[in-house]
Amino acid sequence: MSHILITGGAGFIGSSLADALLAQDHEVIVLDNFHDYYDPQLKENNVAPNLNNKSYHLFRGDINDKSQLNHIFTSFTIDTVIHLAARAGIRPSLHDPAAYVRTNVEGTAQILEAMRRHHVQKLIFASSSSVYGNCQAAKFSEDLPLSQPISPYAATKLAGEQLVYTYTKLYDLQAVCLRFFTVYGPRQRPDLAIHKFVKLIEQGRPIPVYGDGSTIRDYTYIDDIVHGIINSIYYNSTPYDIINLGGGSPVTLNEMIATLEQTLGQKAIIDRQPLQPGDVTKTVSDISKAQRLLNYQPQTTFTQGINLFYQWYKNLYPAPLHS
Repeated sequence: MSHILITGGAGFIGSSLADALLAQDHEVIVLDNFHDYYDPQLKENNVAPNLNNKSYHLFRGDINDKSQLNHIFTSFTIDTVIHLAARAGIRPSLHDPAAYVRTNVEGTAQILEAMRRHHVQKLIFASSSSVYGNCQAAKFSEDLPLSQPISPYAATKLAGEQLVYTYTKLYDLQAVCLRFFTVYGPRQRPDLAIHKFVKLIEQGRPIPVYGDGSTIRDYTYIDDIVHGIINSIYYNSTPYDIINLGGGSPVTLNEMIATLEQTLGQKAIIDRQPLQPGDVTKTVSDISKAQRLLNYQPQTTFTQGINLFYQWYKNLYPAPLHS
């Protein structure tokens, strides 16, 4: 049994990961600040089923709080840190870049320093497909040279990867940076397109569609992401590695909307808008490295994943609230 710290562990990915690790009899420590970027009650719902589990330990606080980090690392013999905590969202990062630097870069430095002080050797860092920018390659592979992120959010994630690399070179640290590609599924944040579109379609309100609908995203179902993260815990063949976790079957925005319409049995009203600054035109993951090193193989098709998301959504917002 391992003691695993998950930063951002009350959020969409973090809480799903915590559930899976608890099911495997790990001791799970969660640190989350329950930020009001979206309704904190959704995070409260995520953590509620585990609060009485003796193997689950929830701390409410910020990754930049050095004293709290010291308390957590002193209280538990932590084997692995899975660092998911971050300010999320590409478009919001355009309006407050400094806040993204404080959390995503300075906060990552605080986590790395806590690990160094307390001799914790294993880190999994959540990066993002946004680091590829407007890449023109047919598929985004981990060995592509990256120097032109087009949003503050992407820049902070790329900086985080480089900080992690530096610590693996200087200190006794083994790290895997996982580049997530557009994660979706139950518990997805309400500001993300699928969640937002389902709500608007059900209410008969227009959905904002940026561009002509030809932009492409490599959607990755939450269970597949969790599988990849857990397998990363046991990967230690190199001191530092970067690995894509994607769905492997990208879909256009128009195809995504059509899938939602089919699942909901309701047509969407399109509000056509120009492409937004910071948005990339496509994300297409090369997952061959993850397949080779992590035995990673996405299991959930986009249509299956949308159906599973919608079942969760209807339970969260039962009729007549969701209709």
